Amino acid sequence: MQQGLTLVLCVDRDDDIGFKAGIESPVTGRLACLKAANALALADPEESDVNAIFQAVKIHDDLAERGERVEVVLVSGNHMHLLEGDRKISASIDRVVKETGASNCIVVTDGAEDEFVLPLVQSRVPVSGVRRVIVSQLPNLEGTYYLLKKFLNDPKVARLVLVPLGLLMLLYPIAYFLGQTGLSLVIVIGAIGIYLLYRGLGVDEIFQGFGDALRTSLSRARFSFVTYIAGILLVIIAVVMGLMNILIYYAEVGFLIYLLIFVYGGVLWLALAGIVASAGIVIDNFFHDRTGLGKVIVFPFFIGAVGLIAYGASIYAIAMSNVPDFPYSTANAIQYIFYGTIGGLICAFTGMAIQHMVNRHLSAQEVPEIIETI
Repeated sequence: MQQGLTLVLCVDRDDDIGFKAGIESPVTGRLACLKAANALALADPEESDVNAIFQAVKIHDDLAERGERVEVVLVSGNHMHLLEGDRKISASIDRVVKETGASNCIVVTDGAEDEFVLPLVQSRVPVSGVRRVIVSQLPNLEGTYYLLKKFLNDPKVARLVLVPLGLLMLLYPIAYFLGQTGLSLVIVIGAIGIYLLYRGLGVDEIFQGFGDALRTSLSRARFSFVTYIAGILLVIIAVVMGLMNILIYYAEVGFLIYLLIFVYGGVLWLALAGIVASAGIVIDNFFHDRTGLGKVIVFPFFIGAVGLIAYGASIYAIAMSNVPDFPYSTANAIQYIFYGTIGGLICAFTGMAIQHMVNRHLSAQEVPEIIETI
């Protein structure tokens, strides 16, 4: 009985082999991997992926000496966009497994980041081992400073750390020159909090997905591209209006009230942006994919419902906090939260009713098609 082939897979998730050495992956074979490692070592002698590639080749040689059928392969992702890189790695693994007929795999990485792709590998070929390569170095102050400097020179780190810090540091002098020194600290702390929530809750992935959807709609000439652009402009208007309302109704109140003032100024614009963008999705589904129309047609109604309820609630909370110069009294605020809540519920129920009718209509169309097929 012929022994199955073992695939020694070296993973370079951030594509240093392509970004620094200009080598396209996947790289298959012992000689090709050694050439790739040499090219990367000449481009950046301090790159840890070099050690990972040599480790993969060593494992390949050890298994080959035991008489096992083995192949070594290097796959890489994308240096700037990890999501696109993971999709590239998945496609490369599919191709390699198909070409080699591998029955199991040994994954070699140079750090924890590369090990995030383990589920992608395991879904395509059984993983019989994982080897993480750690380069031994003598820790000292000079080495720590050098590593920190190299870390900050990485374009990915600069985009995620240095750019936000630079923008935050600029907020204070801008507020100072505008004569809002008391507000500057609030803005800086609020901006830091928003950024931490942005990263911690994975909002960046949502924006990346939105960017992918925008590119897809443009490449396929979909109507949603126009509504996406309109939605982006409306979001910008919403942010500007929210910040302007904070400056207009600025007073010695808590952070929560500032947040509510921002919501009061921008939530209707945000809701309009969501309605416009989702309307484009509904229109695209109507013309190109009616089977999914029932899932998306409710989006504009739900977004409008949330916007109305949030607007009424913000007016009520601000009025009850006695913010100076706020145009609504307590009595008016109660009316607004009542009307906003009722209007939001009506909007949501209307969307659900329309969704139900659309689903019934689509189901009624599918039955004759099934009968005709039979």
